[in-house]
Amino acid sequence: MGRDEYERRMVRAGRAAAEAGLIVTPGPDLVWLCGYRPTAVTERLTALVIEPGRAPRLLVPVLERPDAERAAGAGALTVAGWTDGADPYVELGKWLAPQGRYGVSDGMWALHLLGLQRSVPGGGYAALTEVLPMLRAVKDAYEVERLAAAGAAADAAYQDVLGVRFAGRRECDVAGDLARLLTEHGHSQVDFTVVGSGPNGANPHHEAGERVIQDGDMVVLDFGGLKDGYGSDISRTVHVGEPGAEERTVHEVVREAQQAAFEAVRPGIACQDVDRVARRVIKSAGYGEYFIHRTGHGIGVTTHEPPYLVEGEHLPLVPGMCFSIEPGIYLPGRFGVRIEDIVVCTESGGRRLNVTGRALAVVA
Repeated sequence: MGRDEYERRMVRAGRAAAEAGLIVTPGPDLVWLCGYRPTAVTERLTALVIEPGRAPRLLVPVLERPDAERAAGAGALTVAGWTDGADPYVELGKWLAPQGRYGVSDGMWALHLLGLQRSVPGGGYAALTEVLPMLRAVKDAYEVERLAAAGAAADAAYQDVLGVRFAGRRECDVAGDLARLLTEHGHSQVDFTVVGSGPNGANPHHEAGERVIQDGDMVVLDFGGLKDGYGSDISRTVHVGEPGAEERTVHEVVREAQQAAFEAVRPGIACQDVDRVARRVIKSAGYGEYFIHRTGHGIGVTTHEPPYLVEGEHLPLVPGMCFSIEPGIYLPGRFGVRIEDIVVCTESGGRRLNVTGRALAVVA
């Protein structure tokens, strides 16, 4: 993207914050707003300040100023540097209103927030997600297409991994195959490659390890990363050799829950109601206690961000929101099943950004 798009984002954020200012430190919000990602995040303060009616300003360590000035959106803001030996919080405080209210990055280091409070003790500070909960949640057409391209690359990696050998190899070997395939299909960053075989599949966040995959195993695959700055995240469950009746049944229940939740997507429906739809299918089949996580999470320049499809989240879906739908059943000590697609809410319902098959695939 060019300077103009970043400028529009910063203006939009400033208007949406109404009377509050924004103080954004390194992380996904900073990348989304101005395109700057420091090469190393250290104890040295970097902060973007956006306030209604004022041009945005970026304060960086002076040794990093050249890199910041080369960022895609830097032309739409003022970049200033502070030198080692100076107090960066005093320098930042010169930009802030003494009694101002500011939303600060959720991931701001405590070191920086405490320094800011010392420098501007009269200021009020709140988490950015409290001030602007939907800052990055609603995607424009450009972002949706970047997410679609990332999803297509993940689909291609899944299709390719179906052709590799599973039985007799370690989970970490198959995870390596997935990482390689994501890279071959255009990912610049691989964030996770979950390979949960047999009983390990009952742990939703199992780290691929040394367990040797055996004939007769169910294997949960969950993998993704960044392609052109936007995330992919897909889960499929495969079986090594022909599955038994119970394994087919459990997989079909999860597939039906995932489909029902997808069909429920529409503008205006509360996030928690999509979760309830998926949970109702699984509970009706007798597996309710084994669905142990939320139905989905937002995705964009990171693989986890608002909105969250979970009980208690009353936020309504609006067109442009992109999120996962990933119900699962996890039978302790035996096996697990999860099916996940990235979905975008449109004016007419949901659009899948992962289109590869959701049937139980048999691998060797």
